[in-house]
Amino acid sequence: MRIAGCLGIVFGLTLAVAAARAQEVTVVRDVLGPEGPLLVDGNLYFVAWTTGSLSKWDGRTTTVLNSLPGCSHNGLALTKQNTFLLACTDEHGAILELDLAGKQLRRWDSDDKGNAFAGGINDVVVTAKGGAYATVFGPYQDVPTAVAGKILYMAPRSRGWVEVANDLNYANGIGVSPDQKTLYVSETVGNCILKFSINDDGSLGHRENFALLNLLVPNKNTSWWLGPDSMKLDGKGNLYVAQWFGGKILKISPAGKLLHVFPIAAGDGTTNVAFGPGEHELYVTVVKDPNDPKAKGSIVRIKNAE
Repeated sequence: MRIAGCLGIVFGLTLAVAAARAQEVTVVRDVLGPEGPLLVDGNLYFVAWTTGSLSKWDGRTTTVLNSLPGCSHNGLALTKQNTFLLACTDEHGAILELDLAGKQLRRWDSDDKGNAFAGGINDVVVTAKGGAYATVFGPYQDVPTAVAGKILYMAPRSRGWVEVANDLNYANGIGVSPDQKTLYVSETVGNCILKFSINDDGSLGHRENFALLNLLVPNKNTSWWLGPDSMKLDGKGNLYVAQWFGGKILKISPAGKLLHVFPIAAGDGTTNVAFGPGEHELYVTVVKDPNDPKAKGSIVRIKNAE
């Protein structure tokens, strides 16, 4: 009976895994360094940091819109002017503004005080009022020792970026709550998500720990770089956090409670997520093997969970 019971459990788990894989549809293949997915007017935009490119997938064909050596395209956000803000995560760092066809309209290489974006810009998010926040990551090396991450802010109708927070342990994904009162930021090293209160002028107030991912899910490995990557927030304020080296997307409530785990079969290097129409589906950018220097990966579509 015990053997039969064990076999039944194994069979049940096999069916569950098979069902999860069946629900995961690969929509774009062979992307080298997939990140920054955004669905705009029925088109899926995404970047590739290895090839340094921005592309559009219209449901059938992928078209490269922008290619810029030395940028290492990463985070992507849509502005109120229907343009893109794009994070260059190359060591020197930059923020680009592009039109929807990929033409560069503006470039920033430093903040309002002339400080270069050393360590690279990792992610960017636009607020409801048209301001924007961006993260400065830090020097990428086998053993991360520098606590050099920063958060930048550009006010609506401004043309400059201002440092509003520093001393982050490799600042990565960034998101704003629907009520525009809270800013969430991933600290990749430390496996932690922080949150800040947002002041009326866009500056940041109270800083606190929001979630330690190892308390929500078991660590898949012991890498320094296991922690949270990019994130998106839904209309209810839930966070959808990609765990680099973790092979999953975590859905976390505004209270810090784990609501759902989306295991991704396409690879261990989950980097980011975007919502489909009505937030019923998720588009996930994922690298098959995070140790692959080319970061070969794909974009998959999965069903959201209530």
